[in-house]
This record gives sequence, C-alpha cells and structure tokens, in this order.
Amino acid sequence: MKKKSPQTTLIHSDYAAPEGFAAYPTAIHHASTVLFKDVAAMRSGEWKEKNAYTYGLHGTPTTFTLEARLAEIEGGSYCLLAPSGLAAIAMVDFALLKTGDDVLLPDNVYNPNRELGNWLTRDFGITARYYNPLVGAAIADLIQPNTKLIWTEAPGSVSMEVPDLPAICKAAHEKGVLVALDNTWSAGLALRGFDHGVDIIMQALTKYQSGGSDVLMGALVTRDRALNDRLALAHMRLGMGVSPDDAYLVMRGLPSMKLRFDAHDASARQVAQWLKARPEISKVLHPAFEDCPGHDIWKRDFIGAGGLFSVLFDPKYTEAQTDRFVDALTLFGLGYSWGGANSLVMPYRIQGMRQGWHDGGMLVRFNIGLEDTGDLIADIEQALAAL
Repeated sequence: MKKKSPQTTLIHSDYAAPEGFAAYPTAIHHASTVLFKDVAAMRSGEWKEKNAYTYGLHGTPTTFTLEARLAEIEGGSYCLLAPSGLAAIAMVDFALLKTGDDVLLPDNVYNPNRELGNWLTRDFGITARYYNPLVGAAIADLIQPNTKLIWTEAPGSVSMEVPDLPAICKAAHEKGVLVALDNTWSAGLALRGFDHGVDIIMQALTKYQSGGSDVLMGALVTRDRALNDRLALAHMRLGMGVSPDDAYLVMRGLPSMKLRFDAHDASARQVAQWLKARPEISKVLHPAFEDCPGHDIWKRDFIGAGGLFSVLFDPKYTEAQTDRFVDALTLFGLGYSWGGANSLVMPYRIQGMRQGWHDGGMLVRFNIGLEDTGDLIADIEQALAAL
C-alpha cells in the first residue's frame, strides 16, 4: 500500500490503544458521526432497540450508561435523556397528545409546564385544564372522553402540596388515561413513583443528580416498552440530544447523591423548624410537617424530603419588606433551581400563579444547601431584622 502523506496520517492513524483499561469513571464518548463495521452492520442496526450505535444524537456508550443507571434508580426499565427537565416534559406532551386531546395538570405545577400547557391550548388545539393537587380519587370527575394524560407533581415545587398518587392513578387507569409524574423533588430516592401507579417519571437531572449547579438535563423513565417507543419517536423527531460531557457530569454525581440528599434533608428540617417558631412566619410549607397540605400522604408514600421548602410570611409584611429580607441574605443566592451545594432563596407572587390559592402573606422558597446549618440560621435571623 502506498505510504500515506503527512496530511492523511494526521487524520488516519494506524495506532489503536491497547484493550483492557479499567477505571471507575465511565468514559466520555464524543460522536456525531458513528462508524459502522460494514454495510450489513449499518443496515441491521436499530436505534430504537439500542442494540447498536447509529448516530451521536441517538446515543453513545456514555449516554446509554447514564440512561440505564437512572432507570435502575427509579425502578424502571427504559430511560430517555433530554437537554433539560422542561424538554423532557415537552417530549411527553408532543409524544402523547394531538389536536382535540385534553391534558390535566395540577394547579401547583412547575410554572414552565403551565406555560407549555397554555401554549398547547392556544396554538395546538389541545385543551390543558388545571385541577386541585389534593383532589385525589375525585379526579375521576374531571376526566373527559378526550383526556389522554394527567400530569402530577409530588409535591408541588413552590407550594408543596402532596398529591395522592395511588388514588389519581387508579382513577386515571380505569378510564384509560396515562399518568406522568414530575419526581424531581425526591430525586427518585424519597418516592418510588412506579410503585404508586404512575406510567412515566420525569426527572430534572439539573438538581440532585448533578449536584453541582452546572448541568441542564432531563430524563424520562418508563416500564412499558410500547410507551417508551412512543416517547422515543418524539425524542428522535424533536432531536433531543444531550452532551456526553454533561452526561458524564451527571454520572459523576450519582455515587454521592443519596448522601447529599440526606444531608440536604436533615439541614432543611432543622432550618424549617427554626423558622416555624419565628413570629414573622405564618406558615412553613414543608411536607414533613403535620400542617403542610398532604402531609399524611407524604408520611405514607415518602421516605425523605430533600432540601426544598417554602414559607409564608405574616400578611402584615408587604412585598417590599419580604424583598428586603431576601436581599439582606448573604449565604443564600437569589436563583431558581435546587439540589446544589449552595443554598438558594426565591420569592414568589403565589397569588398570581395559582387559581385556587387562598392563604395570605408573601411566599418565599428556600433550597437548603450543604453549608453549616447554624450559619444559615444566623444569616436568616439577621435578614429578618431587615423587615
């Protein structure tokens, strides 16, 4: 064979690294183009089966490994990755809904999911209706002949109501309706969604799975093969690829996730208990507390709580005053999301977000990070003085 030119040698090297290398981290496999051994291999590979590699968008060993591990955590069989939690939510809607269909969402739903529902209603001829998250078995009365999907969120990530998932799923399945669960709050650790009847579990891996506040990614986990195939077609048609580098970062966070989740949980309960005794606070919205809506359901179905909860300030405090409190905090960053090492705070105009909200007072949400709890309490105490 003719000797290759230097330029060709730069592209086509004869070297192959020796086999047998082993290490704990999963290797990062980058690819857009995937090479086939021959034409027969190219024609026999099926991306939906994940029995071969066909194109980078459909997965590499890195993303396949992450999908398998996430399915294991949730007790599922199949997993699909998406560029964000919201992308995963959209993938469910576009896979399962068409013009003329109806979808039910809890009134405490993640606000971008609400915005998506409103968009589906306005531009796609799909009716999105909102229900009381504590409706339980009575959701049967809301299911119409054209209802195809019910979204649940356990608990609501701002107002923290805990739904009765088994009751909702039973009512839905009796009428042939699928149930999707946003299980981000519990990271698949504190709540086993499939055990309570849900068909699809959505996770925002941005939170506890990553743990570093540096990744955007979502996932859908299912047990039913036919349902996974419907989602996979939407995944392909919408081009929902993820970066293998980001997949690696999420995998790097998984071994410590349970330890971090438990630490967030313990610290959050301590801070929430301290806030409950403060005269400035009229109510602590933490599912592990008896006066939080749906606490009995949480106690029955959950084994943990994580680091996210909200509080309602005494109605005598104005929005300007609670904003001053938020701005006075020094250890809490003002930002959305949760599950990272850094504590976060966010004020919400909850009365304008919820159709059925009746409580007064400004709502402020806390993500309790991994800082010293005493320092966090001291920071909140000095900020309360700003009221």
